[in-house]
Amino acid sequence: MSRRLRILLSLISVAQLLFAAAFFVQWPPAISLWPLAGTTPLTYILLAAFFAAAAVSTLWPIATDRDGALAGVGLDYLIILTPLSALFFVLAGRGQSGLLIYGVLLALGAAFGAWLFAWARRQPLDTSLPMPPLVRGSFVVFVLALLLVSVRLFLRIPTLPWPLTPELSVIAGSMFLGAAAYFVYGLLRPSWANAGGQLAGFLAYDLVLIGPLLSRLPTIDPEFRAALIIYLVVVIYSGLLAIYYLFVNKETRLRGR
Repeated sequence: MSRRLRILLSLISVAQLLFAAAFFVQWPPAISLWPLAGTTPLTYILLAAFFAAAAVSTLWPIATDRDGALAGVGLDYLIILTPLSALFFVLAGRGQSGLLIYGVLLALGAAFGAWLFAWARRQPLDTSLPMPPLVRGSFVVFVLALLLVSVRLFLRIPTLPWPLTPELSVIAGSMFLGAAAYFVYGLLRPSWANAGGQLAGFLAYDLVLIGPLLSRLPTIDPEFRAALIIYLVVVIYSGLLAIYYLFVNKETRLRGR
């Protein structure tokens, strides 16, 4: 990886972490940049979780010198940002002209994701350490769950344990679809190099969400209770899976074998 690309990806990751923190605490200057009305506190926290996951997933290949693993990150960016840019262009065409700049920026981000995917596919990928069977099986379950949630959100069917506007439902659906693509890529080229970043990103996502979701459990409306419990089960399981393989298992933990 060239020094310039390393710096660029590091800066992108830092920006993502800053947005994650800002949305998590709902910092007014950051909230003022968010263009869509009807965004609830939990939706801001969900956005924070996705920003944190993107940052950690991007930093993982940089920190571990696995350039080939950036292909999944680029694919994630491409799959998330393409429908988001289309959404903002549509909204701008319906009279919300201020959203045009968001559409342009998202389209540029999608183009960067496509370039990163193509570039990283040409880089060597460390396949010396296989993807653990439990991780591979979990990825299959994650993909199926993410695709189901994504389709329901694109169809604007209430799915998450809090209400979303139609536009925010499409945004959340795009993010879950990108995550599904990231895990699918790991399954198509199965090795630990294509699993560590996914697990690290999922762990960041889990850590952002676990507290707010647990605090909502005693007071949530009955209509959302089942969805919240299912969401918590997924968050807790994926978090424990990531902690074990990133920090405990001798073959895959960050300190190396």
